[in-house]
Amino acid sequence: MKQGSTLFLKVVLLLIAIGALAGLLWFPQTEGRAAHLDLLSIYTDPFIIYGYIASIPFFIGLYQAFKLLNFIDTNKAFSQGAVNTLKNMKFASLSLIGFIALAEVYIRFFAHGDDPAGPTALGIIVSFAVAIIATAAAVFQKILQNAVDIKSENDLTV
Repeated sequence: MKQGSTLFLKVVLLLIAIGALAGLLWFPQTEGRAAHLDLLSIYTDPFIIYGYIASIPFFIGLYQAFKLLNFIDTNKAFSQGAVNTLKNMKFASLSLIGFIALAEVYIRFFAHGDDPAGPTALGIIVSFAVAIIATAAAVFQKILQNAVDIKSENDLTV
């Protein structure tokens, strides 16, 4: 693969990370309950803190995707390191789904007075998108593991 296409994908990943980080910092200040609060009170809200903790797997997944692109750049796409990177991406995606599910349970049963339909629908949509990423990572991991096994077997016979 040419350097230009992986460079484009790396820039896209970087822009996604910057956008997500900006959203994490900006959104709590515009949220309805925080309209008349000071910055310390906004960022010590338990649900906001949970959102920051839940974003960790997202950023780990982005880092693993960046790392996979580096493997492709250095012609090490068919290596055990690439397989491990895909495995880490899969686990990051699954843990993000778990965090979203826990947030949905909290919103559904413990956030009284709020209408849970919108956040629930958004959580379901995001969970399906992340599940597609986890499934793709699992399929690519299995295919790549088979290719690495065949490559190592061929290296031993030659």
